[in-house]
Amino acid sequence: MSTTETDKSQDQEDLGAAGSQLSTAPQEEISTPPSLGVIGWVRWFWRQLTSMRVALLLLLLLSLAAIPGSLIPQTGADAGKAEDFRAAHKTLAPVYDKLGLFHVYSSVWFSAIYILLFVSLIGCIVPRTWQFVGQLRGRPPGAPKRLTRLPAYTTWRTQADPEQVREAALALLKKRRFRAHLAGDAVAAEKGYLRELGNLVFHIALIVLLVAFATGQLYKSDGTKLMVEGDGFSNALPMYDDFKSGSLFQNDDLVPFSFDLKDFKGTYELTGPNKGTPRTFEARIRYSEGAYGKGRTTTVKVNEPLKIDDAKVYLVSHGYAPVVTVRDGKGRVVYQDAVPLLPLDGNVTSNGVVKVMDGYRDAKGKKEQLGFQAFFVPTFDARSGTMLSQFPALLNPLLAVNAYHGDLGVNSGIPQSVYQLDKSHMKAFKDGKGQLLKKLLKPGDTLTLPNGAGSITFEKDVKEWAGFEIVQEPGSGWALGGALAAIFGLAASLFIQRRRVWVRAVRGADGVTVVEMAGLGRSESAKVPEELGDLAGILYDQAPGAPDPDDDASESPVVPAEGAEK
Repeated sequence: MSTTETDKSQDQEDLGAAGSQLSTAPQEEISTPPSLGVIGWVRWFWRQLTSMRVALLLLLLLSLAAIPGSLIPQTGADAGKAEDFRAAHKTLAPVYDKLGLFHVYSSVWFSAIYILLFVSLIGCIVPRTWQFVGQLRGRPPGAPKRLTRLPAYTTWRTQADPEQVREAALALLKKRRFRAHLAGDAVAAEKGYLRELGNLVFHIALIVLLVAFATGQLYKSDGTKLMVEGDGFSNALPMYDDFKSGSLFQNDDLVPFSFDLKDFKGTYELTGPNKGTPRTFEARIRYSEGAYGKGRTTTVKVNEPLKIDDAKVYLVSHGYAPVVTVRDGKGRVVYQDAVPLLPLDGNVTSNGVVKVMDGYRDAKGKKEQLGFQAFFVPTFDARSGTMLSQFPALLNPLLAVNAYHGDLGVNSGIPQSVYQLDKSHMKAFKDGKGQLLKKLLKPGDTLTLPNGAGSITFEKDVKEWAGFEIVQEPGSGWALGGALAAIFGLAASLFIQRRRVWVRAVRGADGVTVVEMAGLGRSESAKVPEELGDLAGILYDQAPGAPDPDDDASESPVVPAEGAEK
């Protein structure tokens, strides 16, 4: 065996204890197929699953598996878009259904990756945590026999006693926040434990994120409610216009609260190139928590939701609700209410329907139902030549209506939209020329139905409505906390270096004390030599150098450098 190979072997044996346990990462061993039967295979599979390499691979697979969920319409998020996709892609849709791509996050394969990642992280973290706790309870290892073999090294001679040098070194290292103790003829010190703590915090935070994400998906609820000024809402399932929830959600999980929409206000740019652009949308509401909570008034704005426990109330849309009054042939009021209409463009050109389902009788006393198609513009300008709003605010409102009578089909048992009119069993009212009866109404105007059938009046009061989205995600706070912890833990594991320093002071053959200092880090870095040089300079001031017995050499300490003399 050559001298170089012998030196390397001695280095590895000499640094075995000194360089051990600078990390809590488990030892990676070459994987070989087991030969111990079923138990051996189980142990082998468990070692593979709980290795950091497999954990990173599963994390990558989970990220890739989430991509289809953002590209393909999901049934749980928007069933309508998913059905439209199926109708437009007759060939792909059956394949996507078999693969579960319309419900990615609840599919078997996504859940399998999710659970395996969860188990893998726990299997990685538990042994590392116990190992780290053991390191905290222990002491830094003693100095190697040959400190010259370490990457950062310096030495000098001094007239001070070895005990004095070691005591000064121990005090200095403790002052610099090293964990230090006397070990034989040397002082052993270690620093940078927060690196491993940050590493553990990062991986624990990933588990918290996984649990929070799963909790949020399983117990979440998301519903919408359209409210006209003056309407009230109680957080109960029948009050929602649209509602979807996680698979483990129960109705009793809804946070108890209620609120009334007192007023809605929107402001817009009046001039310039951005004319008509919204400036503010504000909904003033009065809410109470619980069944008998005290009423409080607040304002909900876009991106500034009302927060009540785990529930958040977002302002997501708005529009206009003209107040109309319908009378029968005898002048009796059979319908009077604000009718919310759905916006069609940025200037809030809107349409909708008015349905009179009960209480109406025609001129002969026959029970019928009335339906009116309504088209509304908040700012009408005849010079534009179109029935389109020229500005989103109420500057010159106009309501266009046409009327039908017959059976609305609401009693057929088939659900229908409140914003659409089923005319399959309806007849249109005709004017004197035999054309569809229609009229443009200004606030206060009335359309009189033919043959004494009644009338519809566009009242001068035009209310506004606001659309709210009530979201309940019980794991959101934990997810935020886990994300912040992961960031700080990752930063600690990347920027903090764990390193060890040894100071040996022994009396030489000529009676002069020989001081040796050496440092070792987890990886090659300029920080260990620089820090060792700083410590050596301070200790040298307390134990000045002595002249060399052979010549008058400089008393300055040797500058620590990487790659000591071999």
